This record gives sequence, structure tokens and C-alpha cells, in this order.
Amino acid sequence: MTSKITYLGDLRTSSVHLQSGTEILSDAPTDNHGRGEAFSPTDLVANALGSCMISIMAIKSKDLHVDLVGSTVEITKIMQPEPRKIAKIIVVLNMLIAVDEKTKTILERVAMNCPVLLSLNSDIEKDVTFHWK
Repeated sequence: MTSKITYLGDLRTSSVHLQSGTEILSDAPTDNHGRGEAFSPTDLVANALGSCMISIMAIKSKDLHVDLVGSTVEITKIMQPEPRKIAKIIVVLNMLIAVDEKTKTILERVAMNCPVLLSLNSDIEKDVTFHWK
């Protein structure tokens, strides 16, 4: 088992990662009867994409002797109203390092093959932009 989710009431859940004990709270969004006081489940999906992309780039960057510390990923999730689902995820990776074109190509290719991106439904539009220092 990877995690355990407990419904807390008021459209809020607690998810505990069993290996580490880390807890994530989620709320239904304000546009769907919730309080929006934490990530919504669809926010977590979109956020997982950005986290996966930067993490897999960081794994590869060790081989390339490049440090990605301080780089950021901005995520924008756009919902479709009927049926309610994620329509589009906009990912902007702000890489705060100066690298040559070969290294950029390698890292961008790795990011575009992250497991979360490859797992998302093909109906979800993915708009990915890399900004390099």
C-alpha cells in the first residue's frame, strides 16, 4: 500500500504517505461546494506533473553535473465544466541555471518523458514551456 486516505468531513480528506508518514490535506474547490483551503484532488494531479518533471530532471542533472536548486515550476490547471474534469495543464519551468544547448535538450527531453506526463489522459492538453537563465 502506498497511502491511506481518510475522509474528515466538510469535503476534506487527509492522505498519509505510509512510508514517510507525510500528510497532505485536500479540500473540494470553492467552485465545487468546497472551502478551497487546501489543494483539491485535481490540483494535486496538476501539481504532481510539475513535481515529477523537475524531479526527473534533477535525477538526470546529477549525471550532467548540473545543480537545479532554486529552479521553479509554475502550474496552472484549467477545468472543463461538463463533464467536470481537467481540460488543460500549463507548466512553466523556470530553470535558474545557464547550460549549453545539448544539456537543455537532454533535460527537456527527460522532463517530457516523466511518468506522470506519460500517465495522464491524452484528452488533457499539456502546455509546457521551459525558461532558461
